[in-house]
Amino acid sequence: MSDEVEPGFVRVRLDLAYDGGGFSGWAKQNRGQRTVQGEIEAALPVVMREQRSFELTVAGRTDAGVHARGQVAHVDLPRELWDEHGPHLLRRLAGKLPQDIRIWRISEAPAHFNARFSAIWRRYAYRVSDHPGGVDPLLRNHVLWHNWTLDLEAMNAAADRLLGEHDFAAFCKKREGATTIRTLQELRWERRPDGILEATVKADAFCHNMVRALVGAMLFVGDGHRPPEWAGKVLVAAVRDSSVQVVRPHGLTLEEVGYPADEQLAARNAEARNLRTLPRD
Repeated sequence: MSDEVEPGFVRVRLDLAYDGGGFSGWAKQNRGQRTVQGEIEAALPVVMREQRSFELTVAGRTDAGVHARGQVAHVDLPRELWDEHGPHLLRRLAGKLPQDIRIWRISEAPAHFNARFSAIWRRYAYRVSDHPGGVDPLLRNHVLWHNWTLDLEAMNAAADRLLGEHDFAAFCKKREGATTIRTLQELRWERRPDGILEATVKADAFCHNMVRALVGAMLFVGDGHRPPEWAGKVLVAAVRDSSVQVVRPHGLTLEEVGYPADEQLAARNAEARNLRTLPRD
C-alpha cells in the first residue's frame, strides 16, 4: 500500500456512494459474498476492455449493512489505459455497476495521495427513530427504530464526555496489533424536523464497531437506563462493558472523508502509519 506510484502508472481517485444493505461489507472476501470492492474491481477491467485486474484502496472499510454517501478509494492504472479510457470511465461504470453503487467523480490524484492514510477525518451519521409507531417504511433500511422515547439533552451530555483523544477500547472490537487510541473530534445529536434523531460522529479514524458501540451507549443514556456520566466512566475503564450494545448497521452512513492540502499529504501519510500512544501523566 505504497504512497509512490509505479513508473508508467497513474493514481486515480474515486468518490462513491452505496447502499450497504445488499453487501457483506466493503472488502473482498474469499467466501464468495457480494462486496462493494468486489463489484467495482470486477467492473473496471470490463469497461476498459482489459484482462488485468486492479486493486482498490479505500478510506474506510465499512462493515456489512453500513451505507456510504461520501466514500473515497484509489486505484493505480497504467497511464495508457487512463489516457484512453479516463474521460469515459464515469459513464461506462454507471452502465456496468449495480444500482446500489454509484461513482460520482473520477479524477487523477495528486502526488502522495492515499485514500486510506492521507485522510485526516471521517464523518459518519447514525439515524434513529423513537416514534412509538416505528420507522417510515420508505426509510426502514436507513433508520433504526428504538422502542423508547429518547432524551436528546441527556444524549448530548453523554457525548460531551467522550470527545478528544482517548483509548476507546471500551467501544471497539480489538484487533491484534492495532491500537484503539482515537481522537473523537465531533459527537452530537440533533432531532430533525421529521422527528428522526441524527448523530454526527467525526474522528481522525475509527476502530472496529466504534461508532455503533458509541451510539448504543448513548441510546442507553437517552432512554433513561443510565445517567449521562456513565458513558465517560465506561470510556475510562477501557474494557468492554456488557451494557454497551453494538447497534444494527443499517442506521449508519459514512457521509464524508476529509483530506489535507496537497503539499501536506506525504507528512499525513507518515503520521497515520505511526502507532499511537497516550501521553503519560
